[in-house]
Amino acid sequence: MAVRFFGQFLVERGVVTSEKLLSAIELQEQRNLKLGEMAVNMGFITHDDIERSHNAQYSNDMKLGDLLVQMELLTPAQLSEVIEKQKENRLYIGEALVQVNALSAEELELQLAAFREDQAQYVSDRIELPAGIKNRAVWEIAADLTYKMLTRIIGLNFRPEKSIVVTSFTAGNIVAGIDFNGDVSARYILSASKKVKESIAKAILREENVESEPAEVIEDSVMEFVNVVCGNIAAKASQSGVVLDILPPVIIRQKEEQPITVPDGRIGVSFPIHVADGEKIEIILLIRQ
Repeated sequence: MAVRFFGQFLVERGVVTSEKLLSAIELQEQRNLKLGEMAVNMGFITHDDIERSHNAQYSNDMKLGDLLVQMELLTPAQLSEVIEKQKENRLYIGEALVQVNALSAEELELQLAAFREDQAQYVSDRIELPAGIKNRAVWEIAADLTYKMLTRIIGLNFRPEKSIVVTSFTAGNIVAGIDFNGDVSARYILSASKKVKESIAKAILREENVESEPAEVIEDSVMEFVNVVCGNIAAKASQSGVVLDILPPVIIRQKEEQPITVPDGRIGVSFPIHVADGEKIEIILLIRQ
């Protein structure tokens, strides 16, 4: 079994039904408000304030709460109050399954132990690059900021798999790439499934639905996201004394059945990212050695 979310793990083992899992997820969504939504509900900020802070996140490697304080939209005391309220209301998927009578509390503990054992070989709590990669700190920044931006800007629930060295990779038919030059050189590539691309477009365009948007608009949104991520990577690297110049993003079209080969003189590092509902993202760094 590969990387799985806990609910998916339980369904595949026949422990809970898909219907019960959906009920638990709906209960979670009702209870687990995002920080901005919680702050609005508590009367501290407005929806316009959230919009302003989300726009500011495009160029700031900061959590939303810290950014709201920096922008003087929340006081530190208010932020602490909002976080505490979030903790009080936080409902994990296992607890939700118990509440919808899909599992007993005792069965939940047994299944959690089995899940952790099953997933230990796939998932790491920290970014671990394969051995032999030069300028490791820079590429750790690249992976870390990608994960942060997927959470903060796109709002994705995902689980990263351990990174691996690849000599080729199979991507979707539309892949966004951007080149780094300067003290180090690499091509940053983002490949995402159709639904993930649509999620990126919805976040970039601030639209609830993008199904009627032309393919070019989806492509442009993905490229804009890659541009934002790589701009933040360059800014973060510069704080460590590493100069990274970034070129404009491009769309790389490739037939799904035709793998992309890592060019000579470069080493390919893949960061598989598993999104809920079986969707997937892959970040590939083609690093000049």
